[in-house]
Amino acid sequence: MMVRCQALLGTFVEISTDQEDSQAVDKAFAAVKQVQDLMGFHNPLSELSQINRWAHQVSLELHPWTAEVLSIAQEIHQQSNGLFNCGIGHRLVSAGLLPRHIDLSRHKLGGIEDIYFLDSQLISSSKPICLDLGGIAKGFAVDKAVESLISNGIESGCVNAGGDLRVFGTSPSSVQIRNPRMPNQLIDIGSLQNGAIATSGLYFSRRDQEQSHIINPFAQDESEVHLSFSDSYSILANECVYADALTKVLALSRGHTHPCFHYFSAQAIRIAA
Repeated sequence: MMVRCQALLGTFVEISTDQEDSQAVDKAFAAVKQVQDLMGFHNPLSELSQINRWAHQVSLELHPWTAEVLSIAQEIHQQSNGLFNCGIGHRLVSAGLLPRHIDLSRHKLGGIEDIYFLDSQLISSSKPICLDLGGIAKGFAVDKAVESLISNGIESGCVNAGGDLRVFGTSPSSVQIRNPRMPNQLIDIGSLQNGAIATSGLYFSRRDQEQSHIINPFAQDESEVHLSFSDSYSILANECVYADALTKVLALSRGHTHPCFHYFSAQAIRIAA
């Protein structure tokens, strides 16, 4: 068995495989880094930053991966009745959680629903936007790492990016979720085989001083923009991109029965604090 770890996506990405193949693992890490380079908000030269800067003025030709993430984000936005919306980057910038690369203060900003595809990889926006793909791109990166491993002959393994986890192959992997009451304690929820899980929580945050990273896209009052929560929200799905994004729908809806979970063949887990 091989286990390797790298600092990527603002967290630690761990790849474990049943086979010893460092070249295949290197390629999987390269796929994760490519997602980071394309869709990272912190990088003013990333493709995401170019979308935020120019999409309301000109049409942009995107990398296929960026186009795929935007398409998935739009589908989840539609199926969640707007609860999942990547167009909240300006809220995170205002809270100091993301850097300010562009001054959009004079604009009335749109959201993910205002992007339209002129072709499979050509987009434009009907309004100025400030997208943040932090709520979906990490799961997508995990999926791309798994795809890379499989295409390079790895039969069984696991990719874990700071709690966004996907297992593939014949070997199941045990799964633990942090106890929101006692974050240093892990709760064993069983094993996972050929599936993904993602979790959102504020485990180690100083909640009296720090703003939540989950934004309520419908909030009008500034005091209600950042979702205050103490529970743990997890989603089981076939692919990590959906598990990652749907944790925000679960946290905002506070319910296991939102229709979009069934639509995306996902299962919700809420651990109360």
